[in-house]
Amino acid sequence: MSKIKPAKGSPYARILGVGGYRPTRVVPNEVILETIDSSDEWIRSRSGIATRHWASPQETVAAMSVEASGKALADAGVAPEQIGAVIVSTVSHFKQTPAVATEIAHRIGAVKPAAFDISAGCAGFGYGLTLAKGMVVEGSAEYVLVIGVERLSDLTDLEDRATAFLFGDGAGAVVVGPSDEPAIGPTVWGSEGDKSDTIKQTVPWDEYLRKDAGEKFPAITQEGQAVFRWAVFEMAKVAQQALDAAGITAEDLDVFIPHQANMRIIDSMVKTLKLPEHVTVARDVETTGNTSAASIPLAMERLLATGAAKSGDTALVIGFGAGLVYAATVVTLP
Repeated sequence: MSKIKPAKGSPYARILGVGGYRPTRVVPNEVILETIDSSDEWIRSRSGIATRHWASPQETVAAMSVEASGKALADAGVAPEQIGAVIVSTVSHFKQTPAVATEIAHRIGAVKPAAFDISAGCAGFGYGLTLAKGMVVEGSAEYVLVIGVERLSDLTDLEDRATAFLFGDGAGAVVVGPSDEPAIGPTVWGSEGDKSDTIKQTVPWDEYLRKDAGEKFPAITQEGQAVFRWAVFEMAKVAQQALDAAGITAEDLDVFIPHQANMRIIDSMVKTLKLPEHVTVARDVETTGNTSAASIPLAMERLLATGAAKSGDTALVIGFGAGLVYAATVVTLP
């Protein structure tokens, strides 16, 4: 018989608070058109994006995360010293080590929490949320801070007509803690590594560093049509599986918060899922662009701040992107 004592966690976990940070600089499509042969009408029709936020040198991955985290902690009514773990999802922190999560934890005033980064692209927030739920239920942390943050302007090729207009910067954070009732459903997640080349960094860091100084800086590139088809048809199936796993139907939903990749993808998923008209759909991509791991918590924060969604609403969240990876779950909004 095992001598290991059983975990003493909470029976369930929930999102207790959410916070977001968008850089102060707002970049309209006109700026993007300075380096690509296109038009505002074409960009809007292809992506639904009118503006995005780009970070200044001072608005680092850590700095944006600290701002978003402070808002999430205040919203949750949780003190920094109560945080037992900090999970940061990002692909745009350029230090291989140490994890930026450790710096963020220190700057917010957390006291010796577990702290680590994960790299799961646009599905990273869902991955982090799932890990946080497990920690709270298992008892290894009472409160967990989950952050999605990106400075994708650093990885954008402004001369690439297919992607130059897509990406933005920002940070979103949530506090996950104990609950007396189910408030974060089972996660449907996975990967399709055979499609890993559809979204990728143009040049690996090691190859870039070994080449001449004149080599073009690495950037994110993607096969637009292949990604669109995969997101619309395959991710709609994953979203439905998440509803089934939570034991609800589309009629039971109040809010749909998909990764803010592209307005056409969002609208197509709504149609494929046959979401009822009463379901509020996040369309933050129009003014924030694609912020990868930050997009879901940023969209969640805006819906709640504007009153488009309210505390206690039932929301389906799904992230998907480079890998190709995905994660979907049903949550109760804080």
